[in-house]
Amino acid sequence: MLKGIQTALLILALAGSGEAAAQSSNTQAKANSMELDVTGLKQALLGDWESIAPEVRPSAAKNADGTLKPFYLKRSFKYLPSDRFELEIVNSADPYSAVPLARIRIGGHMLWRGAHPIAPGAQKVDFVADETYEVTPLAQGFADVLNKVASAGYAPWAVGVPQSIFGKTFAPFGLAEATNFMEYDLVYLRGDLLFWGARKSTAAASIRSRTGRPICRFRWSGNDYFSTSPRNMIVTSIPC
Repeated sequence: MLKGIQTALLILALAGSGEAAAQSSNTQAKANSMELDVTGLKQALLGDWESIAPEVRPSAAKNADGTLKPFYLKRSFKYLPSDRFELEIVNSADPYSAVPLARIRIGGHMLWRGAHPIAPGAQKVDFVADETYEVTPLAQGFADVLNKVASAGYAPWAVGVPQSIFGKTFAPFGLAEATNFMEYDLVYLRGDLLFWGARKSTAAASIRSRTGRPICRFRWSGNDYFSTSPRNMIVTSIPC
């Protein structure tokens, strides 16, 4: 009886170890596959990307009816080796970018945080401005505002004159001293289309492009920064 129990336990133990080995192998295979996916995504992302049309984004200000006031921007984005990035944003007062207000330049690193459930191949990314953060007023009205709300620690703000806000307190953007700005986003490639995420908004989706390679932007409905349900994902810019 004892010998039979020992034999049965040995069989169960061997079976269990085989199952654990199989599970470990499957887990490792999935991990390797994800690593290859990210590696391929990074390779495809290398280079310069820029807007081919102004993007419409929601601001913190509201209209009289409670809806969010829009603001407009165009971007130039560069993904570099070693997960470095450079981003230039030009904010405008109008939907045609005829009246630029400010130029913002950010440089730093992208931290890849794993798969995002919004679409197969999408990746969560933290953009960390740990190298540069610079603001240039492009309109006198904006320079006047900065001179009122962001004068401490800065030279007088003037049109066309950039100032670094890296590592400094900058109230208009909610930046605290000695703190790197970080933005949670996603990166998703579908053929020659590059998608980034967008906060909940009624604004139109944006379209960005790399030379010969268009980029589009997802827009989500729902309460989350990014909806995890594909049914709530609105793609308004395909085909580009």
